[in-house]
Amino acid sequence: MTTRIVSTGVSSGNVVRGAIVGLVGGLLAAGVMSVAHRILSDLDPKAEAPSPKAEDPTVKVARAATGLAGFTLAEHQKPRAGAAVHYAFGAVVGAVYGAVAEIAPIVTTAFGVPFGIGVWFGAHVVAVPAMGLSDSPTRQPVAKEAEEFGLHVVYGAVTELVRRKLWPYLDGSCSAWSSESSRSS
Repeated sequence: MTTRIVSTGVSSGNVVRGAIVGLVGGLLAAGVMSVAHRILSDLDPKAEAPSPKAEDPTVKVARAATGLAGFTLAEHQKPRAGAAVHYAFGAVVGAVYGAVAEIAPIVTTAFGVPFGIGVWFGAHVVAVPAMGLSDSPTRQPVAKEAEEFGLHVVYGAVTELVRRKLWPYLDGSCSAWSSESSRSS
């Protein structure tokens, strides 16, 4: 029996358009991921707050970036700065995904789920620990890592959903952008 992988995504070869819709998709997906993370944390009464010594990896990146610019991140600025890093990373990775989807639509297979798994593996499992920004996932509770995996799957699927929904609007042939619809308004 032969298994055939089919991509049902949209593409045109327009890398700029793909990057734009991917960026928006990644940004919105990072938001959905943050909201889902907060909901899951609120649902788990056993969830422990991170110890004061355990600084979030996004805050570490923000602190390093502001340090390079000659600024010191105040304690009250850290949560927002960490969120900015999270959303910026989500948007940039989404933009790369959207651009690649235009030239290799197979990456959209399975509605972005493999993309989300790839981001989880590449960033959460490999890059972030390798840069010393967090402990290895093998040193974390399995339930915490399962949650991270699931959140990244959601990130991939939402990025693809938004990419597919926005793509036609940047096509120029969508009725929302056509001269006919603008004349009738």
